[in-house]
Amino acid sequence: KLRYVVEQTFALLHQFKRLAVRWERRTELHDAFLSLACGLICWRRLTKTHT
Repeated sequence: KLRYVVEQTFALLHQFKRLAVRWERRTELHDAFLSLACGLICWRRLTKTHT
């Protein structure tokens, strides 16, 4: 069960092309885009369940 959740999370993150291949040299930028992507994924799931 845990492996499925991790694989699903990676699949959701790879929808964002900028995260699939790391273009930024600075790790701070990559971490910021990763946090933004996680926030968008959570937002979409929450709005999908409440409508």
